[in-house]
Amino acid sequence: MARAVLDAALAKRRDAAARNPRRRTGSGEGQGTGRRPRGYSGPGPDPRDPQLFGDMLQRLMKARGWERPKAEATVFGAWEKVVGPDIAKHSRPVKLDAGVLTVEAESTAWATQLRLLAATLLRNIAKEIGHNVVTRLNIHGPAAPSWNKGPRRVQGRGPRDTYG
Repeated sequence: MARAVLDAALAKRRDAAARNPRRRTGSGEGQGTGRRPRGYSGPGPDPRDPQLFGDMLQRLMKARGWERPKAEATVFGAWEKVVGPDIAKHSRPVKLDAGVLTVEAESTAWATQLRLLAATLLRNIAKEIGHNVVTRLNIHGPAAPSWNKGPRRVQGRGPRDTYG
């Protein structure tokens, strides 16, 4: 009985192969679909056509969820384009943490000027980078040199009663 079932299945397979000679039965790319992939793409758009690198990169970044880190990196990489050449010449972004961008100005006068322009800077950043990437600016002047370290620094409390 098992032999009869096996012979019937083989006969059915031979008949199907005789009716559709183009269909391949081995393992391959079109396996399971019943269709063999075309050799060349036609005149219309096809997913196998060459893609622009920028478009592919954009799709990859969207699929992986990298839009926000890209926007945050653009703030640092294109600072001159974002805020303009005059402001970029006298300031630099230091840190972006939870939407708060820390900007260091080259002098206290420029820090005061940037504080006055904070609303305009936020608007320009939102226009160039995207909304809600930078929500607040923290602007400070240049960092003063620290006298806590160095060759002439005395450890501990230091000498207190030197004239006694």
